[in-house]
Amino acid sequence: MQETGVTFTEDLKAAVQESDLITTDVWVSMGDEGDSENRIKEFNPYQVSPAAMDLAKTDAIFLHCLPAIRGREVSEDMLEDPRSKVWVQAENRLHAQKALLLKLLDH
Repeated sequence: MQETGVTFTEDLKAAVQESDLITTDVWVSMGDEGDSENRIKEFNPYQVSPAAMDLAKTDAIFLHCLPAIRGREVSEDMLEDPRSKVWVQAENRLHAQKALLLKLLDH
């Protein structure tokens, strides 16, 4: 991946260091529940928490497309952390979806 400038790492600390944005999604998607125990075990080291955010740039923000499962992909307190912009993201998504519907309905 060197020619693209993308760096691959399995080290959370290295991944978030100097990052402007940290984002995650649910670890077990609908339909994949049969493998949930294994996925949770594998992804647990990558949980986003205030401590993980402390390793990023001081003005870094956190995003999540929701719904989030507290205690899994995000710590219990991450969604309320001042660096979390999850609720703003959700509101903006609503307005973008409404605009798209309006455009698709040709009004």
